[in-house]
Amino acid sequence: MASGPGNNDVSNKKSFFPTKPNKKLTEQLEETTDTAETVHISALALLKMLKHGRAGVPLEVMGLMLGEFIDEYTVHVVDVFAMPQTALGVSVEAIDYVFQTKMLYMLKRTGRDECVVGWYHSHPGFGCWLSNVDCQTQNSFENLHRRAVAVVVDPIQSVKGKVIIDAFRCINSMSILGSSDVRSVTSNLGHLRRA
Repeated sequence: MASGPGNNDVSNKKSFFPTKPNKKLTEQLEETTDTAETVHISALALLKMLKHGRAGVPLEVMGLMLGEFIDEYTVHVVDVFAMPQTALGVSVEAIDYVFQTKMLYMLKRTGRDECVVGWYHSHPGFGCWLSNVDCQTQNSFENLHRRAVAVVVDPIQSVKGKVIIDAFRCINSMSILGSSDVRSVTSNLGHLRRA
């Protein structure tokens, strides 16, 4: 089967994320129940999220975040791209996997090496949180890559000098019930160096 933007077979959605798993990193992640991350968002990515969010008002908008997992504690978002979707006020209803596949194919052809590190969407005027639909969407991203991050931005409440933005990950409550293990090192804060 030929690959490329005309290919409608999206059964291999895992290709959106890094294809070469870091064995050491995977083992470390499986040993801990602490899911905290430091998420660095470039100025370009932030401006594009805000512009996209403002253009969609009063409806929500969504997109994918491109970047890299710097180390086991740090995610660096360098760029984003908008996704076509159906928004019904308080929730974004659809993810277009065919569009994602075509866009990522075009990014690779233009020499972009970043992978999808998560998704973003807007909550115009009602703050940063994950609805039940958002949690389902985030769980689908986490099923593809356990470190995928959801970012919510409020383009209405964001004013000059203050951006209303937050990052989220869903936590399986069963995995933390019996554990008191808390990670003591949270990040190479301020350093975007690969481990």
